[in-house]
Amino acid sequence: MANSPPDKNGSRGFAVRRRRRWPWLVGGVAAVAIIAGGIVALRNVGTSSTIEEPGVVLKVAYLDSDSAEQALIGYVSQTLAPAHGIKVEGVSLGDSTQINRAVSQGQIAGTVFQHRFWLGQVLAANPSFKEEPGTGPIFHWVFGVWSQKYTHLADIPDGASISLPADPANEAQALWLLENAGLIQIKDGVQRWTAGLADIQSNPHSFHWVLLDLGAQPRGLQSLDAAVGYAESFLSAKLPEKDLIYSPRSPDQFASVLTIGSRFKNSENIRKLIETFEDPLLQAFIATDPRTKPMIQPAGTAGTVASSK
Repeated sequence: MANSPPDKNGSRGFAVRRRRRWPWLVGGVAAVAIIAGGIVALRNVGTSSTIEEPGVVLKVAYLDSDSAEQALIGYVSQTLAPAHGIKVEGVSLGDSTQINRAVSQGQIAGTVFQHRFWLGQVLAANPSFKEEPGTGPIFHWVFGVWSQKYTHLADIPDGASISLPADPANEAQALWLLENAGLIQIKDGVQRWTAGLADIQSNPHSFHWVLLDLGAQPRGLQSLDAAVGYAESFLSAKLPEKDLIYSPRSPDQFASVLTIGSRFKNSENIRKLIETFEDPLLQAFIATDPRTKPMIQPAGTAGTVASSK
């Protein structure tokens, strides 16, 4: 259920405590384990590209924490790919930068785990990567305000501590959401999908911002008033869907796209891969499969998704 935004009146500045998220920094022993796992998996994929070879199995990567992406690629592999004359296999990896490198080098044909602005961050940090969107929006992640203390946005008090994702692209999405709810105002002239904390013009409820890796947000929620993040993170941590108290559909700028290696975009196999992911049957699958519905929405779905109260 989408809750009504709280009243805009009242006096609420912001304080920042900063940590990082997926694309680059994960933190501590967990990061070492994840990166090592990604490297091993990529070694299994191979070091040279076979993407352009006739009849080759095209590997499409997904983050190993995302069961919805796994289900989606499984459907593509089993049902859609044969109808489009190609073979597709899902590859589960834990380190996003390793995925982007593999796509750029052609060890992996594509991936669906990121939106355009996230990809832009990765490419800015890794100028040698040659990767680009191959499709328009495929799906929208369920992304919203989570709280174990409050059941409506209007209940969140002045001065509350709210976690935002620490990476710039998802931080921008969180700020868009809060502005959409009437809780903050971004400066005029700033593109909402590139906004950061410095671009907040008005914070009338004096919320305190706590920047955390997406994977750390569920653990931190008990000590926070609320967190803005992906259903993937919270549901994977076994938090109940009822803790999602506000979740409007995100703009297309924050929707998943199939990304591909730039030098392979004109190959027959990649053209067929793009056609496969643009098949309307994929949208119907996303809308109805119980493994996808809690975490992602079809690209064409309008309206608001949030937990019911």
